[in-house]
Amino acid sequence: MGYYDYNGKVGYVYILSNYNRNIFYIGVTSNLEGRIRDHKNNEGSKFTKKYNLKFLVYYEEFPNIVDAILREKQLKNWHHEWKVNLIKKLNPSMKDLALNILL
Repeated sequence: MGYYDYNGKVGYVYILSNYNRNIFYIGVTSNLEGRIRDHKNNEGSKFTKKYNLKFLVYYEEFPNIVDAILREKQLKNWHHEWKVNLIKKLNPSMKDLALNILL
């Protein structure tokens, strides 16, 4: 679907996980609420659908989409353990944060 808006809007990097919290998907968007809603309705990426990655466990906000894309690329190169540590710093129980952002 490509939720990118280059017109000065904020950007988000987000991490989705499965029920067991052992598989991660890192994505980027300028519309976090819409993109998470898509994933929860199985309208996100094929990877998230295949592995049932519907739990938003982490996200970061950036002043623009370009900075968010740079961060996404950085995180995608991280080892799994580094990602777990990053998530647990802000979300120790790895709960679904989507409940906080979906209206």
